[in-house]
Amino acid sequence: MGMMEYTPTSIAPLLLRNLVTSIFIYADKSLLNLAQKYKPLELIRYILITSSLFFLRLLPSLFPSFNSNSDENNHNFSFKSHKNNVYELSCGSGDSGIARSLSQLLSIVNDIPINSRKYEVVRSLAERLIDENYRENVEALHEVNRTVLTSAFARALSQLEAAVVELGGDLVSSWPVQYRFNRVMRVVQSRVGWGKEEVNRSGRSAEKQAAELLWLAQKMAAYGFAEEAVERWASASNLGWLALSAEPRLQGSLVRVSAFLFKQAKDLGVETSDEEEEYKKEQQRKTKMKMLLSWLPLLCRASNGMDVPVLSTNERAELEKVLEQNIEMLEQEEEQEQVLSLWLHHFTYCPYSDWPNLHASYARWYNASRNQLLLQ
Repeated sequence: MGMMEYTPTSIAPLLLRNLVTSIFIYADKSLLNLAQKYKPLELIRYILITSSLFFLRLLPSLFPSFNSNSDENNHNFSFKSHKNNVYELSCGSGDSGIARSLSQLLSIVNDIPINSRKYEVVRSLAERLIDENYRENVEALHEVNRTVLTSAFARALSQLEAAVVELGGDLVSSWPVQYRFNRVMRVVQSRVGWGKEEVNRSGRSAEKQAAELLWLAQKMAAYGFAEEAVERWASASNLGWLALSAEPRLQGSLVRVSAFLFKQAKDLGVETSDEEEEYKKEQQRKTKMKMLLSWLPLLCRASNGMDVPVLSTNERAELEKVLEQNIEMLEQEEEQEQVLSLWLHHFTYCPYSDWPNLHASYARWYNASRNQLLLQ
């Protein structure tokens, strides 16, 4: 999926950065309490914040290895130019000329700014060629579509996570101290205007990647292999956690992708019945479980701050039914308990949202568990 891997040389600066972040958070909390009583301390607090941000920004230049893994991660899905000027995908999109050509087009769509006048031209060309492959009804051409779209989806997903991290998340953003630091950093940037252009650019990039992921997922579903997109989205648990503290517009984009892929996940394994397919059916059940754990919290919390609803009333009602069906397909009561407990936590602690309403699923699980206990 393009997740980052770390070496001993890259771990040290990460640990240093998080140590500094932790110290800064607790120091800032103390100063904040005092600054409410003594106004001159407010200036000292902002000097501390600015200095800490400057130091954190300076770390990559002091430790070049800090960004090496990120660079390698981005290049995993990039084109390599050889002496004969033939493009070749390093992620293996097939060895045919049309596969390499489509991969190049989708890579350009992924990289080119959306406000470029060439963006729609290249995207329309890629879409037309892929549609032509599908209409030919030839297995080899269908396999080309599967390979290049799956690779493009994985690449876009990797770049989306990198863009969200740049917006203020981190590799360890699940730590409460890091979440509070992200909030402080955004406040400082809004006060002094420092890094505002860079943050806006990252925001636009993240929204673009999310929109293209939805487009790619829709294409994959239309051609009969949505399962690949569902599996990768379900495994993006780090991105799902980072999304909880993302900007409302980006959250809205991620909700749209999640809503579409939840609907695709519902149908996984429904027609699988042969004994030889039991292993695949088990893998699909695990995929649904990961999908719920990774993205259900975002659905509970991503309904605020938007001028218009992300999903219509009918779309929300439909998605609630899909979520209930996905939960019921989890055969083990322990798995249902884990999912519903996660939902209850985020649903309860988000005071401005009453969606998704899974009370009926919770009641069914509770009654089934109680009956099982009575039988024992």
